[in-house]
Amino acid sequence: MKTGIHPNYQTTKVICACGNTFEVESNKKELHLEVCSKCHPFFTNSQGRTSKTGRIEKFNKKFGLSEDK
Repeated sequence: MKTGIHPNYQTTKVICACGNTFEVESNKKELHLEVCSKCHPFFTNSQGRTSKTGRIEKFNKKFGLSEDK
């Protein structure tokens, strides 16, 4: 690698909007996030599950299909 052209790699403090803080390695001194693994719905399991019940009936009703055919 060439010397003098690469940014400094340092420990970075990451601050989330929910108040969670942690450290990672980056070339910036501080990062601000809106969502992290402590507050994201996918990781907290508070994600709304979509109900698959009735999807076939809804499709058939939308396109005028009947199950009798």
